Amino acid sequence: MAAKNGGRWNHNIHYHPRILRAIPDGAKRALDVGCGEGMLARELRRTVPSVTGIDLDATSIEQAREHPDDVDYILGDFLTHPFEPASFDLIASVATLHHMDAATGLARMRDLLRPGGVLAVVGLARSTIPHDLPRDLAGVAVGTFHRVMKGHWRHPSPTVWPPPETYARMRALAAELLPGSEYRRHLLLRYSITWRKPQAEAR
Repeated sequence: MAAKNGGRWNHNIHYHPRILRAIPDGAKRALDVGCGEGMLARELRRTVPSVTGIDLDATSIEQAREHPDDVDYILGDFLTHPFEPASFDLIASVATLHHMDAATGLARMRDLLRPGGVLAVVGLARSTIPHDLPRDLAGVAVGTFHRVMKGHWRHPSPTVWPPPETYARMRALAAELLPGSEYRRHLLLRYSITWRKPQAEAR
């Protein structure tokens, strides 16, 4: 599925199609954690009948609500907002997990998924030098090429740098908290985690 992003590009938007491809068949409810101004939530709404976006940043939520869509935008804390457990078929998160305790965030996402639902995360992590240096240098070069060709859209949400967790730590957390998940390290300084909650699981 191609993303409809109005020609905007940055490292996060680049991986939106990965999230969209993870939407499970028949998904009825989706949650975008750290939705910002709502670009991904609006893309999800093209496929999923009911989409909720949540973010702590008031400016971003105000911008999201200016769009003529029927996404439910919530100004609040994902970790404490009173969502019903096991109530979403898809939970997506792009460049948000490093804004919270990663283990707590992944566990909360896991618990909000219905059995058979899919968790799709694209995140930032901290490199380990010298182990990650060759990949980082390649990523900077490719990212620079994309910026020259496509420009670079700067999102309105607050940033956290450097990310508190390393790539190795995020891989370990995914294996521990989401058994059977797919962890991938991507060239443009991102990783992804994709996990389908077992049908028999009732966390």
